[in-house]
Amino acid sequence: MTTDSDTFRTLAAPSEGLYKEKGSRFMAYAYPVVSVEDVKPLVDALRKRYHDARHHCFAYVIGETTRESRQNDDGEPSGTAGRPIHGQILSLDLTNTLVVVVRYFGGVLLGASGLANAYKLAARDALNNAQIEVRTIDDRFRLTFDYLALNDVMKVIKDFDLKPQKQTFDLECSIELRVRQSQSSRFLSTIHGLRKVNVEKLPL
Repeated sequence: MTTDSDTFRTLAAPSEGLYKEKGSRFMAYAYPVVSVEDVKPLVDALRKRYHDARHHCFAYVIGETTRESRQNDDGEPSGTAGRPIHGQILSLDLTNTLVVVVRYFGGVLLGASGLANAYKLAARDALNNAQIEVRTIDDRFRLTFDYLALNDVMKVIKDFDLKPQKQTFDLECSIELRVRQSQSSRFLSTIHGLRKVNVEKLPL
């Protein structure tokens, strides 16, 4: 499964899944996230909601260009929970994605391979129920320019089919926008061809 070099696959919205094995229930929750800081509140909310569950295991992959990941077994034997959850995220080439699997123990031990399979299938069910979308990896810019250059700047923005995020029109104008990375060089070249337009690249 491949995507363009300046696109990534992620979840459009949260989704849920369920797997049952020998009395144990594995309830999976998949979330779109944009930073590591998003993870803890979501996991904590599930710990509070299912405070009587035996385990709350999770894995995530975050980042559009450089990707960061983590796996957490939450007391299950090492490698039997976080790793198979993580593997399901990777199998769909997803990023900015968190999957948490809440387990209620059914009284019958599943063994390491049985556990790993259960966590994998629970995570897969949640991701199969999710709507996956492809998003572009963008650069952010701020344009500042004299009001007299407004028409020329707006023509370039229209030609590139861009949507300004913030804009101020006064004697000096300012527009912030996102440009798909594969178009950034051509966009900058076009903007630099205009008179008295300054461009500043902004952090994402």
